[in-house]
Amino acid sequence: MAAAAAAAFFFFAISLHAELGLGCYTSIFSFGASVADTGNFLILTGNSSLAGRLPYGETFFHHPTGRFSDGRLIIDFIAQAMGLPLVKPYLGGGGAEDFRHGANFAVAGATALDVDYFLSRGIENLSSNNSLSVQLRWFEQLLPSLCSSASDCAAFLSNVLFSVGQIGANDYNFPFFQNRSVGEIATFVPDVVSAIGSAIEILIEMGARTMVVPGSFPMGCCAVYLNIFQGEKQESYDPQTGCINWLNDFAIRHNRLLVAELQRLRRRHPEVAIMYSDVYHAAMAIYASPPRLRLNATVPCGSEANSVCSDPSKKIWWDGLHTTEAANRIIAGGLLGPYTVPPISQDCPDVNREVDGFHDGDGHMASAIKPMGTCRKSSDGR
Repeated sequence: MAAAAAAAFFFFAISLHAELGLGCYTSIFSFGASVADTGNFLILTGNSSLAGRLPYGETFFHHPTGRFSDGRLIIDFIAQAMGLPLVKPYLGGGGAEDFRHGANFAVAGATALDVDYFLSRGIENLSSNNSLSVQLRWFEQLLPSLCSSASDCAAFLSNVLFSVGQIGANDYNFPFFQNRSVGEIATFVPDVVSAIGSAIEILIEMGARTMVVPGSFPMGCCAVYLNIFQGEKQESYDPQTGCINWLNDFAIRHNRLLVAELQRLRRRHPEVAIMYSDVYHAAMAIYASPPRLRLNATVPCGSEANSVCSDPSKKIWWDGLHTTEAANRIIAGGLLGPYTVPPISQDCPDVNREVDGFHDGDGHMASAIKPMGTCRKSSDGR
């Protein structure tokens, strides 16, 4: 594991430091895609979103909330570990008071790069045009309602935690799903990283002083990719994890370029705390000794052709691309522990480093679930 790795996709949590004395920041504003979306895509699309129908949301909320999981996301577990309420989706609306302690701008399907980038390359049918730059504009539109002057905004933003991601996965997912070659998609990586870096620069110019930037998940362990590339030769798979090596190498390349970009930004802005989230290794901790099981993930969860597994707590994948509440709990525990540099406990000494009974990143609880299985299975039993 890279020593410089910092884990904090978790920092989507809102802080109520002034009111509760438990948080470390007065507010948090997060940007990203489906792994962090707490309802924006559902608000945009209504009933057309699968995340607006059961069984999505069944485990914890007992009704769909727009989260792409059976229950809570990593952001939810981190908020709860800090003794805070769950973060609200920005598109849910409300007045300034509703967002004074933060807002979630993440939208399922969002890309780091603007849609025109993909259209110019013949890549179409993107599920969202709410790219990172669009989400930044939403924040810019919201900010005047939260602070009234330059000095007021400077004071307000100095106590805000920004999470720039998890984003970038869809910049690769859409072309992979449209059968573009890995060689072509690899040329997108510098541009994706540059878009993330530009977003950070904009936030810094607006007054941001603390932010976390998550890297890529291990793509080669993703159920939908294991299904798409199931014809791979045996040597393409990691014998310990069952993940596809070349896809994980692709994710690692993204992460290395991102770390280099963050190092450049730190040198340019020494007054800003910029943390890297090692989501890759936090997730890989679950794959220590997985069964060699790769279930069909081509039928969307919630469709008529699917039936839910009896116990989502035993699976890592809820649908082809999104993890179960059980997996999110484990990853959040890791992010609260050893996958953050500096440790979150350094800034949040009162944070609960055990997430709902799952230990913080030591992997002891990971054996309770089966990494290669999807919870939502097609009706033919695959």
